[in-house]
Amino acid sequence: MIVVVDYGMGNLKSVLNAFSRLNADIAISSDPEIVRDSKAIVLPGVGAFGICMENLKRNGLADAIRDHIRDGKRYFGICLGMQILFELSEEAPGMPGLGIIKGTVPRFTGSMKIPHMGWNSIAITKDSPMFRGLKSGDFFYFVHSFCCAPDDAGVIATTTDYEKPFASSIETGNVFACQFHPEKSQTAGLKLLQNFLELAAKP
Repeated sequence: MIVVVDYGMGNLKSVLNAFSRLNADIAISSDPEIVRDSKAIVLPGVGAFGICMENLKRNGLADAIRDHIRDGKRYFGICLGMQILFELSEEAPGMPGLGIIKGTVPRFTGSMKIPHMGWNSIAITKDSPMFRGLKSGDFFYFVHSFCCAPDDAGVIATTTDYEKPFASSIETGNVFACQFHPEKSQTAGLKLLQNFLELAAKP
């Protein structure tokens, strides 16, 4: 079973609508045991890093997600669901993230408009089945003011230019996460979600 994690914030409806277009068998749960034991989880996110982590910890979901990932099960993080994988974010000083990926989440700096909002293209930097049927130059929809900066560049799956390149998705082992919103990215986004479903269905 694939579970969309409900932690009291996030764009659950649009994510569920996208999966329903793919005829996917998806459940929603805020139960840590269901999250821990599910075959794959999706963590969508819109909002603040600190509030998100507070909610996850309060509901026992932070440890459940860590256990799920450490057991080798698939994780798909969207937007904030990518950022909380990291150790710290400038958005919430002193509030640790899940610490699955070493690195931080700094705020964009430079002359560009913040937040980074709208369509932008990706450059695929990692050979991954998640991008089967997709290519560098495909466009996805972004809404964010902070970007992920992993210590190990080897986890970066795609980059996107916004005055300078940033990591727009990461992949390591059973973990995939993207800063953009596939559920709002039309054909390319649905293809990415379909690829995730096919990988999650494998034994």
